[in-house]
Amino acid sequence: MMIPRPLHAVLLPAAGQAGRLLGVLAAALDGTGPAVLPVDPRLPRDQVAALLRALRPDTLETPEGIQRMDSAGAPALAPETAVVIATSGSTGEPKGAELSAAALLHSARSSLGRLGARPGERWLSCLPPSHISGLQVFVRSLLAGPAPVVLGRLDAPAAAAAGCQYVSLVPTQVRHLLDEPGGAEALAAFRGILLGGAAAPGGLLAEARAAGARVVTTYGMTETCGGCVYDGLPLDGVSARIGADGRIRLAGPVLFSGYRGRPDLSAAAMNGGWFVTSDLGDLDGTGRLAVRGRADGVVNTGGEKVAADEVAAVLEACPGVREAAVVGRPDPEWGELVTAIVVPSDPAAPPGLAALRRFVRGKLPDFAAPRSLVVVPSVPLLPSGKPDLQALRLLARES
Repeated sequence: MMIPRPLHAVLLPAAGQAGRLLGVLAAALDGTGPAVLPVDPRLPRDQVAALLRALRPDTLETPEGIQRMDSAGAPALAPETAVVIATSGSTGEPKGAELSAAALLHSARSSLGRLGARPGERWLSCLPPSHISGLQVFVRSLLAGPAPVVLGRLDAPAAAAAGCQYVSLVPTQVRHLLDEPGGAEALAAFRGILLGGAAAPGGLLAEARAAGARVVTTYGMTETCGGCVYDGLPLDGVSARIGADGRIRLAGPVLFSGYRGRPDLSAAAMNGGWFVTSDLGDLDGTGRLAVRGRADGVVNTGGEKVAADEVAAVLEACPGVREAAVVGRPDPEWGELVTAIVVPSDPAAPPGLAALRRFVRGKLPDFAAPRSLVVVPSVPLLPSGKPDLQALRLLARES
């Protein structure tokens, strides 16, 4: 008879409890301990409670100790599951993606190999391990040898003082470092920077690389153990293809085992061994993947379909624009208005809608040009570093 593997929730601050986190993760990966559910201690108490109710761990570890949880009737974990990561994207109820030790370790080894990382080189951790990008820094560190240096707050002096060779960042963190005195030098000191979590503006990449930063863009999600496509090329063993619907499909040993207690969602996410993503993309003749944006980010305007992320990428190359996002705003005439949400380079002189429309028309069809503009001091983000679509759509509706 198969004995179900227990699930151990870990609610620990990474900056002060990295050793404990590494210990429970190592035991989960080698099978000597329970599977681990990392929980972000920065979440509001009610959100933590909702996550625990949804995923039903057997135990909960906090800085004060370990307590039993009411897991009666909770779905059984597959024996090979080592980690459960809560994921809901920008909306929706928490889902628990079950990740096997084999999948996590394959991803980490392939990542280290692609980077050319050597044993003994150290990682800087400045993303929460409750998200897959942050967790994989810990998995790579277990393989590489040294424990990661964990920062509660990333800034140029701390990054420079850490003395690490590798780091995983989101675009907003790179932007902040480039704007900070000494930040460009801190970025250039790393042997490799994995950049993911959200689409990286071309201008940001060019600026970082011009400063000497060795940036590798990554594409992936929790269900693929994090980034599985580096600079457009899949990691070893990973395959990518584009379905008839334009969505990116991914396959290989990095795929998740399913969503905890949700066989319906697990089956819907898969198609013949391929994980069907929510992103649109293209493959060129060399097999290099280009991500166009989220399928659910398509704006239907006047009978035309506009890829919001594609327009945002063009806007971020427009003079006077520091950051941009694009969403649809309900409209009785057009169905949806293409709405640009822009962070200006100079808050005192933000670009106008007419200038933005002219610039986009030079790169994309006329119907893709924004018809509405919202100027903001910053793009609202989720804890993972991804744009908060709910907040963006609310901004658009209220404009």
